[in-house]
Amino acid sequence: MASYSSSIAPALREPPKTSRPLPPLEQGDRLTRAEFLRRYAAMPAKVKAERIEGIVHMPAAAVSAEFHGQPHAHIMGWLCIYESLTPGVVAADNSTVALDIDNDPQPDACLRILPSHGGASKLNAEGYIEGSPELVVEVAASSLSFDLGAKLNAYRRNGVREYIVHRTYDGAVDWFILREGQYERLSPDEQGIYHSQVFPGLWLKAEALITGKIAELLAVLQQGASSPEHGQYVIALETRRLQGGL
Repeated sequence: MASYSSSIAPALREPPKTSRPLPPLEQGDRLTRAEFLRRYAAMPAKVKAERIEGIVHMPAAAVSAEFHGQPHAHIMGWLCIYESLTPGVVAADNSTVALDIDNDPQPDACLRILPSHGGASKLNAEGYIEGSPELVVEVAASSLSFDLGAKLNAYRRNGVREYIVHRTYDGAVDWFILREGQYERLSPDEQGIYHSQVFPGLWLKAEALITGKIAELLAVLQQGASSPEHGQYVIALETRRLQGGL
């Protein structure tokens, strides 16, 4: 019986199939989290991309310094100084948050309590935030913004306890606090200062943020960080850490 030589056997096999290229991430795609992150990782140039209620949203590449970049930087400075004065609390800038099966927002800023100190979120194996940060901040264009619609509902549903929207074109700040599953507007005091209900000592002079008066913005924050409430909060965070984050 004739036999085939091993030297010609490979010619009888089918050629390997070439893998199809990965589709690009595009505005309006409806994707699972795994596919969203896979396509995002394959992008040659990274731009901001979020998945809200299963739909991909990609803002325009051009960003105004006056109405976004500078206010965003001021907010990050405000949060980072609070972090430096409050062990157990950490700020993050433009970080993807795995909220639930349909939502992976990339908020402009967030402030988290570390899980070791009793916080509700953690970093997963890929370094993404998993769970709900205690406070989220978005820099938005106006009251008609996406940040006050679908994203607000996603944050509310997932238990983000405080949500700040800085509407730069309107010259306004909205501060929401979660009470009994619904967002209520937090009111400032007589001096126009907001007092966080989740992070004692995190005080915000809205007018200073809106007008770019950074020295005043940070001076008011320093007042909050010097308050008895903030001192008690630092002690409480350390107590939680010693008790294993309970």
